[in-house]
Amino acid sequence: MFTQVYSGGIQAIDGYIVSVEADVSDGLPFFNISGQLSTEVRESQNRVRTALKNAGFRLPAKKITVNLSPAGIRKAGTAFDLAIAAAVLGAFGLLSVENLKNSMVVGELGLDGRVKPVKGILSLVMAAKDFGLSRCFLPLESCREGSVIEGIDIVGVSSLGELANLLEGAGRIEPFAADPEETEPQKYPVDYREINGQQVLKRAAEVAAAGMHGLLLNGRAGTGKTMAAKRLPTILPGLTREENIEISRVYSVCGLLPPGKALLSRRPFRSPHHTITPHGLIGGGSVPRPGELSLASGGVLFLDELPLFGRASLEVLRQPLEEGRISLTRALGTYEFPADFMLAAAMNPCPCGFFPDRSRCRCSQADIRAYLSRLSRPLMERFDICAEAAPITFEELKGEEKDNESSETIRGRVEQAREIQKKRFAGSKIRFNSRMGQKEVAQFCRLGRSEEKFAQRVYEARQISARGYHKVLKVARTIADLAGEEQIEREHLAEAFGYRTLEERLWETR
Repeated sequence: MFTQVYSGGIQAIDGYIVSVEADVSDGLPFFNISGQLSTEVRESQNRVRTALKNAGFRLPAKKITVNLSPAGIRKAGTAFDLAIAAAVLGAFGLLSVENLKNSMVVGELGLDGRVKPVKGILSLVMAAKDFGLSRCFLPLESCREGSVIEGIDIVGVSSLGELANLLEGAGRIEPFAADPEETEPQKYPVDYREINGQQVLKRAAEVAAAGMHGLLLNGRAGTGKTMAAKRLPTILPGLTREENIEISRVYSVCGLLPPGKALLSRRPFRSPHHTITPHGLIGGGSVPRPGELSLASGGVLFLDELPLFGRASLEVLRQPLEEGRISLTRALGTYEFPADFMLAAAMNPCPCGFFPDRSRCRCSQADIRAYLSRLSRPLMERFDICAEAAPITFEELKGEEKDNESSETIRGRVEQAREIQKKRFAGSKIRFNSRMGQKEVAQFCRLGRSEEKFAQRVYEARQISARGYHKVLKVARTIADLAGEEQIEREHLAEAFGYRTLEERLWETR
């Protein structure tokens, strides 16, 4: 007897429908699964056979053939166990699969018949909805995550026996009730109010957050560069529901969602160690999985001690920063991952971190040049804003938190600037000033006569490159948006040019 049940798999971060076909025939007792399978899927025959036995099902000694279609896509993971078991029971006539015609069945089976949660539930339920299915049978622990997707019913099952009882009419098949708790606002344990002094860093962070500009912080060790960077997510605009789902999908596929949570509910902040490999950043593997760039999508990727990162690891950042995505080509196909993040980095002026204070710095000029030479010019040009952290005075250090501006206040200005950009780029794929091309720069960054003369003098005196000048205009546009000005003024240009002096000085030192 032949039966068919729908299940789902993950390719990159997207789900796809898998048709689980089972057939039982006379012959030597045998259990075979086909369809380009990974090791964990091949091992499912042992899990399914033992789970069926321990759940109380006695199968006649017959030849069992299971096929996972489409056969041309490699199947990985343990999410097919429950669907395979249901299809096999249906093929033996021990279970009616009539109620599964418009349903997806997902779950890993324990040897005792319990249904265990799996990764990537958000993507799987989205795939089921897009395919036109009306219901998903999921592990009980995964129902909260699956219910985030609207327009499809979620049914939780805790064991293989419970699924069989539901399909045989022993109990009512009732959809899982969505929990409204997932609408809670994003909360962070840190705040810019905790940083005394460093007004330049705070201002640079605000401008960077408003236009999604790359931010490089340079300064002596212990001046608060890392503190300022770690608080960047606190001033980014709150997540929309669509953004929250897209960000959470990546974490769901990687199994990194917080326990008991269906969505992240706050923007990610990723800070990989400088020993990370290029594959760790962009993702990879025989069946590629997301890397740090994708996990930072929608939030901040912070590279502390930037010159200590491997040259190859830093160079892989260049294309994702331009395109906002990662495309990996493997023998089995092409995989795409999101990589639309805000890049922030921090570095010391020399290996010991105290240059130019020669009373404490013992680095030679050769040491400093070798240290800075790890950063290529194309990579440095990806940072629209470069700010220097000055040593904090004692008076600033003993200041009180209540005198400092909070992240909430700064975030209010950032959101207003983002709203201006949203209206400006309505109808196009561009969302932020930093993503403007040459055409948009010419349209939205026009200068008055006096501003143009000022920009020309600075451009010629400092011999700024054409790319660098366009970045100055983009940053000036963001500064004007923060001020609520439609026209870029001279003071906006002056501040934007000021954010390029550090890059030029570092390059000259190198």
